[in-house]
Amino acid sequence: MSEELRERKKVPPFDRQAMPQQEPEQRVKNFREVPIGYTEEQARREALRCLDCKKPLCISGCPVEIDIPAFIRLISEGKYIEAAWKIKETNSLPAICGRVCPQEEQCELKCVIRKKYGAVAIGRLERFVADYERSHGTIKIPQKTAPTGKKIAVVGSGPAGLTVAGDLVKRGHKVVIFEALHAAGGVLVYGIPEFRLPKEIVKAEVNFLEQMGVEVRTNCVIGLIDTLPELFEQGFDAIFIGTGAGAPWFMNIPGENLNGIYSANEFLTRSNLMKAYLFPQYDTPVFVGKRTAVIGGGNTAMDAARTSLRLGAEKVFIVYRRSRTEMPARIEEVEHGAEEGLIFHFLTAPVRYLGDEEGRVVGMECIQMELGEPDSSGRRRPVPKQGSEFVMDVDTVIVAIGNGANPLIQRTTPDLVTNKWGNISADPETGKTSIEGVYAGGDIVTGGATVILAMGAGKKAARAIHDYVMSKK
Repeated sequence: MSEELRERKKVPPFDRQAMPQQEPEQRVKNFREVPIGYTEEQARREALRCLDCKKPLCISGCPVEIDIPAFIRLISEGKYIEAAWKIKETNSLPAICGRVCPQEEQCELKCVIRKKYGAVAIGRLERFVADYERSHGTIKIPQKTAPTGKKIAVVGSGPAGLTVAGDLVKRGHKVVIFEALHAAGGVLVYGIPEFRLPKEIVKAEVNFLEQMGVEVRTNCVIGLIDTLPELFEQGFDAIFIGTGAGAPWFMNIPGENLNGIYSANEFLTRSNLMKAYLFPQYDTPVFVGKRTAVIGGGNTAMDAARTSLRLGAEKVFIVYRRSRTEMPARIEEVEHGAEEGLIFHFLTAPVRYLGDEEGRVVGMECIQMELGEPDSSGRRRPVPKQGSEFVMDVDTVIVAIGNGANPLIQRTTPDLVTNKWGNISADPETGKTSIEGVYAGGDIVTGGATVILAMGAGKKAARAIHDYVMSKK
């Protein structure tokens, strides 16, 4: 970097602003958001670190194509509202993305100053301007094109569905979202804990789409109340399927039916959407014992483990069959969990559960693992070490080893081609499926992945759907 540019910005590029957050001993006793957010001064100082590159590689790392240097430049000038509007030109959910997207593996990974000084905190700046816009009551509804007369059904209101809806309503189409649950947001509301993504944030983002003209119908289970052919009969010109991966996987080991063993889906849904963490104010209890084991190493495992701590577990163990290096969870979430007291058992896998005479889990027999050759994921395959079995005393187990495709639409749509895992087969660039006018994206296509990748798939599908409906006579 030139001395002239350094002098103009007055801030050295290595001075990355830390995000203020609750202290571990405080936050583990509540469900409030852990990071508190940047102040205006911190946001401007962080924005000044951006070099405003002529060829911004960070944009190529963003699945939803945000003009990152442009919105950061506006922050550095103190134009926070304008920065939020700039983001919303391509991303209708900035407050969500700024909180849960793995920027360290996406846009920030491409930042040219990352290796020497640490990447510009793009995600934190995105969160700052989204929160600033909302708190100052300056939400701007983007200008839409003239009504096209076309009508699109979006099945599922997770990140893929919300993105499709936002992009298509801007193009002048009538968009109706069908959500099976009683609250819109999909995995954003039932899967991610309050301390990572407050429900009010999701509600505000959904409300923004409604103000743009998107219609949201909850308690609508497509595949039961209506099939895809019936939606076409009702006058929809195209359908997008974004039903996610909501069928939990288990390990199929002895004792798995004992009481006290949950899927992470059930555990987090009870806590998040049904507000078990507010029991008895909300009559949805969820049992958490004194010693809880969470099986898995992804973000869902971390969410379940940190929720267990907040619900009163005295000890919570993360049991993961690979090493820390292979953990797919975000670095920040693992660090937060360690600060809060999670106990990590790496290179460890359960082989059976032990129960008492009343059918409750009281222990988990595990075996130690060692890493062998890489498997299809590129990670070294864990191999059991014979004779290394031991028993871990637990009274609750939460299984967070992944999810399968929600199967309902596939079962009621025989012509819809799926792969061997039950995921819908769709073109990765357009979302086009085997049925004309039907598109799909997000976890229902890829299997469990990240929020931002689902949104990226939604953005591609929205383009293809627009081209399709506008070409129909």
